[in-house]
Amino acid sequence: MIANIWVIFAIVASFLITYFLGKKIIPYLQKLKYGQTILKIGPSWHENKQGTPTMGGVIFVIGIYATILIIMPLYYVLVAQNTLHLQEPPLIMQKTVSGLLMALAYGAIGFLDDYVKVVRKRNLGLTAGQKLLMQFLVVGSYLLSIYCAEVLQGGLGATSTTIPFFGRVDLGVLYWPMASLLIVGMVNAVNLTDGIDGLCTSITFFGATFFMLISNFLHIFNISIVSGALVGGCLGFLIFNIYPAKVFMGDTGSLFLGGLICALAFTLDLPVMLPIIGGVYVLEMFSVILQVAYFKVTKGNRLFKMSPLHHHFEICGWSEAKICIVFNVITVVLGALAVILTAYGL
Repeated sequence: MIANIWVIFAIVASFLITYFLGKKIIPYLQKLKYGQTILKIGPSWHENKQGTPTMGGVIFVIGIYATILIIMPLYYVLVAQNTLHLQEPPLIMQKTVSGLLMALAYGAIGFLDDYVKVVRKRNLGLTAGQKLLMQFLVVGSYLLSIYCAEVLQGGLGATSTTIPFFGRVDLGVLYWPMASLLIVGMVNAVNLTDGIDGLCTSITFFGATFFMLISNFLHIFNISIVSGALVGGCLGFLIFNIYPAKVFMGDTGSLFLGGLICALAFTLDLPVMLPIIGGVYVLEMFSVILQVAYFKVTKGNRLFKMSPLHHHFEICGWSEAKICIVFNVITVVLGALAVILTAYGL
């Protein structure tokens, strides 16, 4: 109960910091003319979004990390150090710090990409090769850090993971490429989901909520606090990002959100929950992969009217609000399934 109060503090603090930062930073981005350039390849009605400030992800990045830096030390000084069952093992703490650094590094890659697009006026930003190289360097550093933490702290095994109803499963040498591909794939899937007003923010809000519930169930309370900060940050930003959006998060925000969602799952030792809770992210990513493959195989035919998947439904006549509602309902159903799997499978 005591720990849950601090999670609520984290949600409220992150929401308020993000909201008030948004009130200050968005006009500044408008003044600097850091607006989004809408490409002709997207739906034609998106052209009225031309000039909407982007790079807004910095708002919730600051809000979330400021909250964690305030709430986490207070929680440990005032509560955890005096209550044995609330004290986290050093391994969990080291994984948490590594995960936060990984998310920040992905946000930095996104910021660099946004900077090239918006400030340097190179609309395509960094090349795909440059982004992938940097992303794999980040994930390599992250996996190396948690491997070292496992070895130094005598953890459950650097190449094993927990799967509900199967317990600990040692993947051996396959763990490293599988973990790398899962993280990089999910980070880019989150990035692809950021295509209409409020979609990525709201999906991540619910995803973080379910990771918060799972971490609370597992009594890993520092991840509950981090998840709570993410919940509050998404909610504070959503006020400005919901249709019609006053600001876009840019790659700064979407890559950061992808990195932090992955960090939550890996710190909980439940990476298997990523494609479940993040089912919408996965659908968006595979809609792009299938579209490209189908186009090449059929020499010019399209499987979807447009990819990622949310654009297909847009062209079918769905409003942005309807797409957000339906995709969020799917996320809630999948998130509830993940909680059930955790509750009964561990």
